[in-house]
Amino acid sequence: MTQNDFFGTVSDRERGLEMSAALPVLMRKVYSWMTLALVITGFTAWGVANSPALLQVIYGSKFALIALVVAELALVWSISGRINKMQLSTATLLFALYSVLNGVTFASIFLVYTAASIAKVFFITAGTFGAMALVGYTTKRDLSKMGSILFMALIGLVIASLVNIFTHSSVLTTIISYVGVLIFVGLTAWDSQRIKEMLLMQEDAGETAQKVALLGALTLYLDFVNLFIYLLRIFGNSRD
Repeated sequence: MTQNDFFGTVSDRERGLEMSAALPVLMRKVYSWMTLALVITGFTAWGVANSPALLQVIYGSKFALIALVVAELALVWSISGRINKMQLSTATLLFALYSVLNGVTFASIFLVYTAASIAKVFFITAGTFGAMALVGYTTKRDLSKMGSILFMALIGLVIASLVNIFTHSSVLTTIISYVGVLIFVGLTAWDSQRIKEMLLMQEDAGETAQKVALLGALTLYLDFVNLFIYLLRIFGNSRD
């Protein structure tokens, strides 16, 4: 071993120890950003649902809904694909904006389901999500193979959902809901492990690591929201 190799090895070990010490702080940021986004989405959805004027503007026109969906997809793509070229403050602002737009589109759940059942399902989701996130964070087992399978299953779920838009099959809707729950329960564990590993690979706890944490918060936010939607379809009580 040369002198450069020796000092390189020592440097790698020091970096590893530094990131191991910084990991709990960074993971708290992941969950803090995710929680804040969920709060923004929830209050936005509630506010829109209680505003007849806003409901008329949003749901009175198909164009408005399509524009919202396109804007949400554009924001997710922008944050995920261009975060390394952004300032951390810009990426954070876009994440907050996305959570607002998501809240606007989710206002309809307050019109379809009772408030009590929404609250009940939210706590079910929070408990399930928390348990699986803890599993993903603490397990020594490599979940990458499971993640690949779940990703392929997610593609199948999206295709089935698109087909069901035209078939309106209640049986297929039920199947999709249960399969969706299973997929996002698994993805929560996998994503938690993946975020942890990505943070440990960073050179330090600087802005780059903060961006990884923010991107992890967005990923887990999407897992939580999708898990909530599928559980709501199963356990939610309709207003009718």
